[in-house]
Amino acid sequence: MMIAPCFQDECVTLYQGDCRAALAGLTEESFACCVTSPPYWGLRDYGTEGQIGLEETLENYVATLVDVFHETRRVLRRDGVLWLNLGDAYNAYNGNRGPSRGKVNRRHHEFMPALPKGHGLTCKTLKPKDLIGIPWRVALALQRDGWYLRGDVIWHKPNPTPERVKDRPHRSHEYLFLLSKSDRYSFVLPKDRRTSVWTVPTKPYKGHRAVFPPQLIEPCILAGSRPGDLVLDPFAGSGTTLATAAQAGRKAVGVELNPDYCTLIVERLRHAHSSNDKRR
Repeated sequence: MMIAPCFQDECVTLYQGDCRAALAGLTEESFACCVTSPPYWGLRDYGTEGQIGLEETLENYVATLVDVFHETRRVLRRDGVLWLNLGDAYNAYNGNRGPSRGKVNRRHHEFMPALPKGHGLTCKTLKPKDLIGIPWRVALALQRDGWYLRGDVIWHKPNPTPERVKDRPHRSHEYLFLLSKSDRYSFVLPKDRRTSVWTVPTKPYKGHRAVFPPQLIEPCILAGSRPGDLVLDPFAGSGTTLATAAQAGRKAVGVELNPDYCTLIVERLRHAHSSNDKRR
């Protein structure tokens, strides 16, 4: 059954719910571009059964994302592209959190996943302390599923989260993959982003810590779409993709599982509209 929008105006349509249900109701080959960042594996608990990101194994997580982006490919035009951001993790006992039980970070409306008692490894098939390689595992799985893997961008963060570890380099980057539906596609990358390392500071947004900086995704939207085109974000988060697409003259459709985040997105979009009206 098609999910009804929880917000809609002349530029943006937002659905609250599981992206797999929302994608199934979207029109085939209607989007020029998708810019998104799925929930990282084992990092957040949004209190919804079957939510993406809390799969019991890494293999199940990768398979789930393959299914999501298989449906994303269906709704992309033949010349459509996907920009996919994913962060990595190290294999640790209970994700370095100990035997926690769904501790909530109320300031950010986020829950740490409930973990079993004891000290089980996050990924049973890897050694302790191994870098898991999640972004590349997902990217290569999408390639096998039919996507063209066209490029990897290093998102360099000049203000990374401090780490206490002393036996490896501190991580100050994430990956941003460019994938296409076919071998020929619309693509005009701004001149200042034609190198494969993009230095963009992180910028927190109220109520949400894992936020796309607009400066990171604006080039993706400009490269993969034209004014008036439809842009998709099936993991809308704080709504940065939606707001940035609208500001760039595109129309945007987003899906977000967490109702608190949907409220933040609507507030953000209305504030942006109000600011634009005042400048006219």
